Amino acid sequence: MNQELHDIVVYAPEVAVALRQGRPVVALESTVIAHGLPRPLNIEVARSMEEIVRDNGAVPATLAVLDGMIHAGLSLEQLDRLGTGTGIAKASLRDLPLLLARGESGATTVSSTAHIAALLGIKVFATGGIGGVHRGWESSFDISADLPALASSPVVVVCAGAKSVLDLPATLEWLETNGVPVLGYQTDTFPAFYTRATDPPLPVDARVDTPEEVAEVYRVRRRLGFEGGVLLCRPVPEEHALDTAEVEYAVQAGLRDAEAQGIKGRAVTPFLLSALSRATEGRSLAANRSLLEHNAALAAAVARAITPPNYV
Repeated sequence: MNQELHDIVVYAPEVAVALRQGRPVVALESTVIAHGLPRPLNIEVARSMEEIVRDNGAVPATLAVLDGMIHAGLSLEQLDRLGTGTGIAKASLRDLPLLLARGESGATTVSSTAHIAALLGIKVFATGGIGGVHRGWESSFDISADLPALASSPVVVVCAGAKSVLDLPATLEWLETNGVPVLGYQTDTFPAFYTRATDPPLPVDARVDTPEEVAEVYRVRRRLGFEGGVLLCRPVPEEHALDTAEVEYAVQAGLRDAEAQGIKGRAVTPFLLSALSRATEGRSLAANRSLLEHNAALAAAVARAITPPNYV
């Protein structure tokens, strides 16, 4: 537990005890609650992910900024506030100082969750899909803050790859250039959030088949002095995966609609995800829930493998 942050961090009791005793902890983002999933599915999935982490031998620490304080672990009332309240900002890395200084509230994205987790000594973080290099980046220079956060935060980020609305080859190129290893969990190809692979398939840097292999990669990177994290990609379960051609068709239609409506920047991704949900008649939401819950279980297993079994 980082005592230097005592005046800006509020720890839930179970998280405080786990960090103090050196037990396995899994960080969870809160943007999926406030901005990613519709009500009441958002709160249902948030609670489910926390229980899955507990059932798999780790302690969940859902992160958020509430009234100018970072919260590591949330009560049921706080989860409900994030899922139903108004005035909850989407808190990327650049937004954290402003929210804290102004006493405001925000739901953490991948970038801010990874950064806070590293500050608090949490080594594993479970999410859905990371942000990346946006399509048309050659003219817009639109690259998600998730990527530099991964390159600077020493955490294992368990995800279902990057969102299929992005430029995935460019995203992988950025990660390679900045020294972030992309590991496929029981897969040789990079998953694309709702789909188990891209078309054509993009290879991961290496395949791993057990949590212990992931833990060893993490330990060696830390011994070598690498500052950044590890991206661990697990494909959406096959029974909930969407067809690659179907997703691409919906994405292209959504991009045309976004351009026609003047939607740009950080508003494009949620617009496209909403368009995908409509185009797939809700099947993308089922896939989203499935991959989030499976990632939570894997993250707990990785956290146990990384944590020495000698805590008190």
